[in-house]
Amino acid sequence: MRGVTTRRIERLYRDRYLRFHRVAASVVRDGVRAHDVVHEAFCRALEAAGSFRGDGPLEAWLMRIVLRVAYDERLDTRAAVPEMIAVALPFPERDVELAFAVSALPPRRRLIVFLRYWADMTVADIAATLQVSEGTVSATLTQARNELRGALTHDVEEAAR
Repeated sequence: MRGVTTRRIERLYRDRYLRFHRVAASVVRDGVRAHDVVHEAFCRALEAAGSFRGDGPLEAWLMRIVLRVAYDERLDTRAAVPEMIAVALPFPERDVELAFAVSALPPRRRLIVFLRYWADMTVADIAATLQVSEGTVSATLTQARNELRGALTHDVEEAAR
């Protein structure tokens, strides 16, 4: 099983590197450091490949490792749970209003929104990564979209006055 898992880890690194890099960059807020984070996370994953039980998607297991390494890199402490990681849009200057609205979301909502819309993860993959139910992810996304819609609509109405 370990050889198969090692090959699958290596394949995911090649195939999904940019997704992992975007997530790491959103936490450490630096592209070069994000590359180092992804590299370190995959080294740790290869070392721990035998501990992957297969009770969830391998990509979700790897994303948890990337999030933990990124959090460690940013704060020099260990996150108890990935939901506590404060992510930010990688290029906030592209849409300042959206960046501000997203940054106003509670950390867990912000992370789930980021994983869904910037890392392009499915609800199922986010649930597996964060070890919560798909219903929790869906409800959180709905709440976050409502908050963002309200904030962005309010900004548009303010600008029109």
